[in-house]
Amino acid sequence: MSDNGLIHVAGVIDNVEAKMLVDCGVEYLGFPLALNYHQEDLSVAHAAEIVATLGDRVTFFLITYLNRAGDIADLCSTLGVAMVQLHGTVAVEELKRLRASHEHLRVIKSLIVHGDNALPLVDEMRIYSPIVDAFITDTFDPITGATGATGKVHDWEISRRLVKYSRKPVILAGGLNADNVRDAIKHVRPAGVDVHTGLEGPEGRKQPSLTKRFVAEARLGFADAA
Repeated sequence: MSDNGLIHVAGVIDNVEAKMLVDCGVEYLGFPLALNYHQEDLSVAHAAEIVATLGDRVTFFLITYLNRAGDIADLCSTLGVAMVQLHGTVAVEELKRLRASHEHLRVIKSLIVHGDNALPLVDEMRIYSPIVDAFITDTFDPITGATGATGKVHDWEISRRLVKYSRKPVILAGGLNADNVRDAIKHVRPAGVDVHTGLEGPEGRKQPSLTKRFVAEARLGFADAA
């Protein structure tokens, strides 16, 4: 494994926060939009404005629960992004339509860890592997029903098994922060990590100090795992 693992940050609030994250060394920034369980951080128009302003410095992507090919493609086009992270239940046929009509679009499919469900996730991974570019493991919240963006850590051993069996890159998410990301990478050996609330202060904004620590610790973790 290269020591240049991917670092994704989700939940950009505004232009100021986006620029701060880029200045701290983050290379991938995600906008959660068209959601089932969470409140959106900003409007589609505001997100598109940020992409237009900073798109030459960072890779922006959509995070969504949309599950129809046309809706996914339309929102990506409106935002001006060529990468999407799908957290909802998406039929294989819909993904095939999306890939056939938008070959340039990079698609990441979530694998939601819910208890000890490693075997069903391996089966899901095999089904989707031919039609996605990567996977992201995240955590189910039994209280809210949210499939990802829960701020909760799951059993890293399950993600480690998925990394081992996957033919596509696997990104690790779920309760990561500057204090645990290095150990998480060493244990799971993912292609990348994804963080959201782990960088935020009490007021809900991402903090430069936490971001810099997270990026530094993640890079050390990728170097250790190489």
